[in-house]
Amino acid sequence: MPRIDLTGKAAVVTGAGRGLGLAYARALADRGASVVVNDVDEEAAGQAVKAITEAGGTAVAEVVPVGTAEAADRLVGRAVEAFGRLDVLVTNAGILRDKVLWKMTDDDFDAVISTHLRGTFTCARAAAVRMREQGEGGTLILVGSPAGQRGNFGQTNYAAAKAGIAAFARTWSMELARAGITVNAIVPVAATAMTETIPAFAPYVEALKRGEPLPGFLRKGEGFGTPEDCAALVPFLASDAARGITGQAIGIGGDKVSLWSHPQELRTAYADGGWTPETLAEAWGTSVGAQPETVGIPAPKVGEA
Repeated sequence: MPRIDLTGKAAVVTGAGRGLGLAYARALADRGASVVVNDVDEEAAGQAVKAITEAGGTAVAEVVPVGTAEAADRLVGRAVEAFGRLDVLVTNAGILRDKVLWKMTDDDFDAVISTHLRGTFTCARAAAVRMREQGEGGTLILVGSPAGQRGNFGQTNYAAAKAGIAAFARTWSMELARAGITVNAIVPVAATAMTETIPAFAPYVEALKRGEPLPGFLRKGEGFGTPEDCAALVPFLASDAARGITGQAIGIGGDKVSLWSHPQELRTAYADGGWTPETLAEAWGTSVGAQPETVGIPAPKVGEA
């Protein structure tokens, strides 16, 4: 099997100073891509660039919070200035402001939507403009979450943003197809600052920090691993080997990779002349509503073989 080679390609990875974003940036650079490392933390961005260059890769930093059109233009401009082109965009930047609905403030909601949803939109728009001008296709990799696929308690803002990002991928895959630009959402599950707050995962994340490997029931059963475990998907999707893959939501974590379904009708029922509230009430439990869909991210089966 030939090695995936991204030599000559230029990429922007947002939120790449640490965690998953850093793993994505390093994976791209390891396969030959030149990378713009974006972060709001100047020191983290600088350390990420240093790590990439010391490993033989090529990277520059651009410190700016994503969300505005001006920030997106700066990121694309930095790639063009430093590397002469832009081929890959990974929209990883994000923040959390978790609260239940009745306690969530406008600022809590707006901050998360601005970074995740608007930041993905503005960066993707700027990248699409540049890629269409180049006329050689390109790759947009949008970072989603299981919360956006299933909902998650206390994450009104985050789940809504991530659900919107999956919808972006489906929509933009159609709009950008003629330009040869693929668009996919990835759904990573990894030991990060966010997942270590989940009680079932916390002891295993702490053990991982001590250098202990994650057990197989987590890596396979839960698809839970390190940020580096998730990173392989990014250079794959950026490569010629994935030119036919677009509009998909792809999960990865630990030893597991998966394809998420898109929302679709599961069951239907019909009433001649249309429905009334009464006929809906009578038919619901024995037809379309006989097996309601579950909500929320399933609790980890921690400790099971």
